[in-house]
Amino acid sequence: MPGGYHERILRVNLTDGTFKIQPLPKEWIKDYIGGDGFGARLLFEEVRAGTDPLSSSNKLILGTGPITGTLWPMSGRTVFISKAPLTGIWGESHVGGFLGAELKFAGYDMLVVEGKSERPVFIDIHDSDLQIRDAGDLWGLTTNEATEAIKKKNHDPDYQVAAIGPAGERLVRFSSLIINHARAAGRTGMGAVLGSKNVKAIAVRGHGAVEVHDREAFTELAKKAHSRVRENPQAREMGKWGTWVLTAVKQEIGELPTLNHQTGVFEGWEKLSGDYIRPRFTVTDRACFGCSLGCKKMNYIPDGPFSGTLEEGPEYEGLMAFGSSLGIDDYATTLKANQICNRYGMDIISAGATIGFAIESYVKGAIGVDDTGGVELAWGDNEQTIKLLEMIGKRDGFGDLLAEGSRIAAERLGRGTEKFAIHVKGMEVSGQDGRTHRSIGLGHATAARGADHLRSLVVVDQLGYEDVAAKRWGADKLPEIIDPYTEKYKATAVVESENAYCIRDTLIVCWYSVSWPPIFWMEDFAEMLPLATGEKHFSKVENLTRIAERQVTLKRIFNAREGIGKADDNLPDRFTKEPMPEGPGKGQVVDLEPMLRDYYTLRGWDLETGLPTDATIKRLDLGWARDFS
Repeated sequence: MPGGYHERILRVNLTDGTFKIQPLPKEWIKDYIGGDGFGARLLFEEVRAGTDPLSSSNKLILGTGPITGTLWPMSGRTVFISKAPLTGIWGESHVGGFLGAELKFAGYDMLVVEGKSERPVFIDIHDSDLQIRDAGDLWGLTTNEATEAIKKKNHDPDYQVAAIGPAGERLVRFSSLIINHARAAGRTGMGAVLGSKNVKAIAVRGHGAVEVHDREAFTELAKKAHSRVRENPQAREMGKWGTWVLTAVKQEIGELPTLNHQTGVFEGWEKLSGDYIRPRFTVTDRACFGCSLGCKKMNYIPDGPFSGTLEEGPEYEGLMAFGSSLGIDDYATTLKANQICNRYGMDIISAGATIGFAIESYVKGAIGVDDTGGVELAWGDNEQTIKLLEMIGKRDGFGDLLAEGSRIAAERLGRGTEKFAIHVKGMEVSGQDGRTHRSIGLGHATAARGADHLRSLVVVDQLGYEDVAAKRWGADKLPEIIDPYTEKYKATAVVESENAYCIRDTLIVCWYSVSWPPIFWMEDFAEMLPLATGEKHFSKVENLTRIAERQVTLKRIFNAREGIGKADDNLPDRFTKEPMPEGPGKGQVVDLEPMLRDYYTLRGWDLETGLPTDATIKRLDLGWARDFS
């Protein structure tokens, strides 16, 4: 057995109430490594084209990687994979915490949830004790209430519980899974997949171990990796401030989404920055499995309309989604909004962006009180934001429409509201803007799950890594590589970053578990993986690169079955036709076409269709994928 794996896939069939343990195909290890890769292969084979994401035919996959649960820094992450209710295409959502490690300790590399239960249930995995248990008394509870109830039922506070809230039960298309109160598998609607199957939660407890191939050498390398993390200046900043550190960075470069991405600078940004938040509201730091940074922050509101609110977060994306993007400069509101999303089980990015879509549609006269059910919308309205979130979570009134996400809501409303729905392939754009950061524009446009900031985010053109960029790509390319306002060479940076992120998501680890910036990750992975697994071919960067290319292309073929092609690799008109009105990037727009041509060429995809060529399919050993429709 290769180190790092149990070579066991656990399946639960909700329709007939059975569990089955299957061997992990050995060739998958060599071809996909784990995590995101295993999930891509399984979902492609078992969920056919045209499957309704909310039907019993869809599947939810919980994946781990070969170093999940080991001594390697930040090795507790988990990925949820399914056909996405929000977009109807490839869906994945990654989350930190301890759930992935617990599944490995229980003896499984993957969990596959299939079929549909006739009644509310929760899945209980306690090592080899596997049960589908009644959840009738849990249905309707918030995620934190359900989590505590399950731990109490099992008389064990160390259970790791991934729960849906009322939003998942009501099939809100961007509903999430919340792991132990605050860790969110947020994007693409994984909570709705579980809700459609009448599953309230997945609870896991394990008492085993994860054995690596060369324990002594792996342990020594892991110690060095932990030291590097602690010594990394940016990692130390993240440990102190969390992702709040990004608010000031984004404001400085003019990329802080404001008023539904209308501009990139926000007058009230300082009240959404770490310097302001930490001394006033932070109670303690928290960390995920194997983490020495503790970038998660528990915060408390002592006074005001939301006094008494105690909650972890929000991350930068939450500060943006419920702060600058809605014209709100009040941290207490963003924390309360984050708490509602956690307890109802909703993705903060899509929730905030959909509210922003509604406000802009209302303010600019495209919709009125007849459409909103009497609700008046305005920028900077703290109380109305909280009210709308609760309406969405309950699918109450106007919230029922917003629960479909901005793309579907715009399609139903019409009247020009489509231009205010800031999404790619149905997923709302996160806290970046291609007008002032061209590489993220390309990354948003081409990502498999839609507007994605976590699969290829380039930092050398944003945070001043001139020496790094010159070392990697050569001094001749340096001016264009680090210039955020030019399209030249951005595809090179995006493809290389996407490949590195892809391997990261097969392991699965956090951003700061290896070298920084990400363009050097492959060398770290190539040194570590053979020690963990014993698979010598992982020691070559070119082999890891080919594995990454295979996974990116397989996801592309999955989406192609659903009708996704070049026309869908696009950005909202806001980024391509509306010049940035102010700030450092004033006057800038994204010229996507030259970046797409470069990207397709590097990927081996056809320039006209955006689909993999026959030569690429052959080179990546994906011919088998032609047999699945």
